[in-house]
Amino acid sequence: MHHLLTIIDKEWAEVFKNKIVFFTLVFMPLLFTALPLVSLHFMTGAMPEGADAADVPEAFLLACGTLSARDCLQIYVIDQFMLLYMMMPLIIPITIAAYSVVGEKTTRSLEPLLATPITTETLLAGKALAAVIPALAATWVCFGIFLLALPLVGAGEAARAHALGPTWLLGIFVAAPLMAVAAVNFALMVSSRVNDPRVAEQLAAVLIVPLLALFFAQIIGFIILSPSLMLIMIAVLLVLDVALIYLGARLFQRETILTRWR
Repeated sequence: MHHLLTIIDKEWAEVFKNKIVFFTLVFMPLLFTALPLVSLHFMTGAMPEGADAADVPEAFLLACGTLSARDCLQIYVIDQFMLLYMMMPLIIPITIAAYSVVGEKTTRSLEPLLATPITTETLLAGKALAAVIPALAATWVCFGIFLLALPLVGAGEAARAHALGPTWLLGIFVAAPLMAVAAVNFALMVSSRVNDPRVAEQLAAVLIVPLLALFFAQIIGFIILSPSLMLIMIAVLLVLDVALIYLGARLFQRETILTRWR
């Protein structure tokens, strides 16, 4: 445990010196929090009680059941941005983890670290946690801000209850951590094989593509986020995480990295 905490402290001391990482950790979550709140405020204000939800896809209206059109529109609007909150645990760890290995080459701090008796599993776990913890902290803090701000932008009781319902809670507190773990392990695998942090970030960003596909599929009404869909995503992510952790430990060859970078 001592070695693990030491690696995490070292990672944070090195990574957060990078202005791009700090910008990603602070500005992007705040932007993703402001977008749904601003959209909800203006769309709710433009739709008085009793108006027709003309802009809401028919499939979503049917899913709203007995809710009013206004409540349905509010739920539809906040659900469009739910996947943004799930992108945070992907984008933030990728930026940190991609820099984690490659960045140490430029500072000449990787070779002494790999020469220590710390096991590969402890080393990777420390680097992974150093990227996952800030990402999840930023995601959960921004989600809390989002919940507190919902009444201030005119969200009704139904919309607030929906944001605290099983779909959102599964996405934010179960799927998001699993996404963060997948992003970190994939980024570490890429980072251990390339020599440029920018290349590592760009390659690791491939993981965002499936989530973007879900985002656009939801916008056009092709899919509707639900607890059952979230459980399917969670099951897939569990399998993916186990596979990436296994592959990451096998591909991270300390001797090969040292000889390749000399």
